[in-house]
Amino acid sequence: MTADPTAPPEDTEPTQPAQPAQPAEPMDPTRAAALCGAVLDEVERAVVGKRDGLTLVLAALLARGHVLLEDLPGLGKTLAARSFARVLGLDFSRAQFTPDLLPADLTGSFLYDQQRGSFDFRAGPVFTHLLLADEVNRTPPKTQSALLEAMQERQVTVEGRTFALPDPFVVVATANPVEHEGTYPLPEAQLDRFLLRVSLGYPSRDQEYDVVARRVERRQEDVRLDAVTDAAGVRSLQETVERVRLDPSVGRYCVDLAVATRSHPHALTGASPRGSLGLATAARALAVVAGRDYVVPEDVKAVAPSVLGHRVAVRPELWMSDASGASVAADVLGQVPVPSVGAP
Repeated sequence: MTADPTAPPEDTEPTQPAQPAQPAEPMDPTRAAALCGAVLDEVERAVVGKRDGLTLVLAALLARGHVLLEDLPGLGKTLAARSFARVLGLDFSRAQFTPDLLPADLTGSFLYDQQRGSFDFRAGPVFTHLLLADEVNRTPPKTQSALLEAMQERQVTVEGRTFALPDPFVVVATANPVEHEGTYPLPEAQLDRFLLRVSLGYPSRDQEYDVVARRVERRQEDVRLDAVTDAAGVRSLQETVERVRLDPSVGRYCVDLAVATRSHPHALTGASPRGSLGLATAARALAVVAGRDYVVPEDVKAVAPSVLGHRVAVRPELWMSDASGASVAADVLGQVPVPSVGAP
């Protein structure tokens, strides 16, 4: 229910992978928070009234994590991904996942050059900073699994040769949770690679009117967003996240939450150890957005539903009930004791 932004930089397919980026220096917490606030303010010019959801997406990007935007059509999933790419100054590629999409359409392939008499590698859309995997559940599992190596190892292997992906590299995937015809469930192994699953949801009545009023006022469909930083700035923010302190009691709180999902009566399988790591990593990134160099339990609680919900599989006999991974995550948040930790 938001206006489309200006088209991002044109989706191009580079003929060769990019060179490794230079090491980044971390920022001080005040500067990092100011930059994050400027990014969110600019993105909100296009995606109206979704500050909390956008903050989670930004935290995932700073944590070098991938995001699954699962929501109904027309609620700004694609818009949010394209807006972040433009405002963060990142190279952007979009892959429309369809039933006939092949793995080579994502990773690239070797093509024969008749003039030189040799095979050259032509990189696919995965060689970018921010890849929008649009409607990721519309392609068969074979093609979905082509993203696994890229998401986990930041590299792709084609015909025995391995190519590194640009830095930063993040995947923002979109999925429609209610449309089942012509879709394929995401494999659990791939779901586990997404740091967060975020739902933006419907805007309020006033927010929706704001969308309409802004469209009428600007007299054009496009919202022209400005780049607030660039890839080097994003790498600096990511390095800042790595400097955030995690008190042992908060780290154990992350582990206790993940472990509690495994013994919940509604859970067939709980969150893996990657869930504990995801809680700690996402919480550290959220602390950077808030201008802190340390994590508080509230950071963990804020990211827990989005980190744990898609990592929990409920028992088959409960599929027709209200039980879900999200409800299991909510239950364990209410059951696991919260540590008392203040500023160091």
